[in-house]
Amino acid sequence: MIFEYSRRSGAPSVFNDGSTFHVDQISRYGEGHGPIDISHLIDKSYGYHSSRELRWHLAERFGLRPAAVSLREAH
Repeated sequence: MIFEYSRRSGAPSVFNDGSTFHVDQISRYGEGHGPIDISHLIDKSYGYHSSRELRWHLAERFGLRPAAVSLREAH
């Protein structure tokens, strides 16, 4: 399953030297359909530390293996 997201800045992270980001908007692609906005299905106030963390979160949310989730950032 393919997801495309746009991010907005978050806060400095106490867990690593970087900062977190929040998902502003996220869409699901697949099965021959156009993008489906699924922003309402995630907590947009959560500060993700990496796109990998977001991918794992989406896999858990949709009952998929993390390897089955493809994630790309909209520019």
